[in-house]
Amino acid sequence: MTQPVLGVVIVSYNSRDVIFDCLESLLAARDVSLHVVVVDNASTDGTPAAIRDWAAGQSAWTAPDDLPFPLTAAPKPLELAGPDGLPPAAPGITLLHSPVNGGFAAGVNIGLAHLARHPDIDRFWVLNPDCVTPPDTPRAFAAHEAPGGRFSLLGGRVTYVDPPDRIQTDGGTINRFTGVTGNLNLGLSFRQTPPPDPDRADFIVGASMVASRRFYEIVGPMPEEYFLYYEEVDWALRRGELPLAFCPEARVYHRAGTAIGSPVKGRMASTFSLYFKHRARHLFVRRHFPLSLPTAWAFTLAKAGWYLLKGHRSAARTVIAGAYGAPPPREVREKLSPEARAILSS
Repeated sequence: MTQPVLGVVIVSYNSRDVIFDCLESLLAARDVSLHVVVVDNASTDGTPAAIRDWAAGQSAWTAPDDLPFPLTAAPKPLELAGPDGLPPAAPGITLLHSPVNGGFAAGVNIGLAHLARHPDIDRFWVLNPDCVTPPDTPRAFAAHEAPGGRFSLLGGRVTYVDPPDRIQTDGGTINRFTGVTGNLNLGLSFRQTPPPDPDRADFIVGASMVASRRFYEIVGPMPEEYFLYYEEVDWALRRGELPLAFCPEARVYHRAGTAIGSPVKGRMASTFSLYFKHRARHLFVRRHFPLSLPTAWAFTLAKAGWYLLKGHRSAARTVIAGAYGAPPPREVREKLSPEARAILSS
């Protein structure tokens, strides 16, 4: 019996502390042929070298105590391919290096272009490096039959690693007056919440998102102008008549915000996250809902005022700078390479 095929793109940036949980969980996938491509976005923490050592069996991995399902290390060594040629046979992994951190979408597009060279791969799963996947999830994504036999983007249920029963997203929504995005069923119980109707969603959250080859060939690569945030939102709005789809059997666990400091319950967004979130939101509104710019700005000012009332002056300034498209604050610039700063100013 022929196994279904699924391409996987993981964009890493200083992900050395989380990516091996992700890769080991993918290597444990059952009844599916996976072609995994890791695109490293010019990490400064030694992620690529650590991946090579791990694949060669030169560094040990053990499952962390908080993993929500049992997982043991895959046999090593593993085949680790480079940019030349097609992806290796499953369970091989391809490691690609981006010389410049051009943002999330730029890394995704490198991986998509590489996988698209393989004619047998009809679905491309974009997965965050801080996600872990139960062994049946990859096959569920690869074999899911969407209504009508076609889809643009396919999502599954994303829950937190801690607590594992809490839903992070069942799909994304857009407020067309402010540009603010939301998550369907955020914070609800996985066990007690039925699967969503995909028609309620406006996009699939980029932490775990499967693109069909048809969608990729019609719409093209993910827009890179955002650098971080909203690229998957913009991409989804270009889908035309190709519907979104949801696979109830596909679940991933997400640690959330490990690389860029996205907000989670009990933790405010980092300055880095705030700047790019509000920069991307205004870019998105100008592009797709220009008549909503006054209300988008009203939200921005209200958000900045809230931070001021809480005593977070730096956060308030960052929100305004991002929305206005001003250069990033010093604490954000210090985390960017000169090449990345040049991309943002162009």
